[in-house]
Amino acid sequence: MTEEQQRGTSAAAVFDALGAAYEEAFAGSEAHRRSLEWLLGRLAPGSAVLDVGSGTGRPTAQTLARAGHQVRGVDVSPVMTELAARQVPAASFRCADIRDIPLPEGSFDAVCVYFSLLQMTRAEQTAVLRRLARALRPGGLLALATVPLDVEGAEGVFMGQPVRVTSFGADALTAVVEDAGFEVADREETLFTPAHPDAVPEPHLFLHGRRR
Repeated sequence: MTEEQQRGTSAAAVFDALGAAYEEAFAGSEAHRRSLEWLLGRLAPGSAVLDVGSGTGRPTAQTLARAGHQVRGVDVSPVMTELAARQVPAASFRCADIRDIPLPEGSFDAVCVYFSLLQMTRAEQTAVLRRLARALRPGGLLALATVPLDVEGAEGVFMGQPVRVTSFGADALTAVVEDAGFEVADREETLFTPAHPDAVPEPHLFLHGRRR
């Protein structure tokens, strides 16, 4: 097994273990709701949306599907993918690694990337963002969220699960997103505490933009 495959397996194990608890812990995020409202206010009816790291399907896929959009979710966790398919039957979900699946150019009107890059290396995050830009039609929308910390391979505990996290600071990630082919329209930085006994307050960064 390659190092890249090991990282994918590790991420799947973490979120398999968390399951529905992850959804419950983050259900109170007002910034996530505002991000989805930003998308909904700009998408044409029946838009094709790719949800990267779709988790349990809620709130992202559910909100977009209820609005009449065609949502395709991708997640490395079999448990999360099964939950999403059950909870949001109006969307389609695939258990796969976004680094590996074919993404035809210009095939989506929007892409959501909510907290799904944190267990990739910086090089992988950069490459994925470039792939996602190409998968969008020109002018297609991006909604991205992460924990904006300047860390590489940092060992930690997330909701009781051991994790290894890599991220960028807010300004550095904004630059990476722009270099990948996006025009960043706005960004929001906030502090959020997941509703879980082992959770601690964490900084969140939400970026919104378009493919140039």
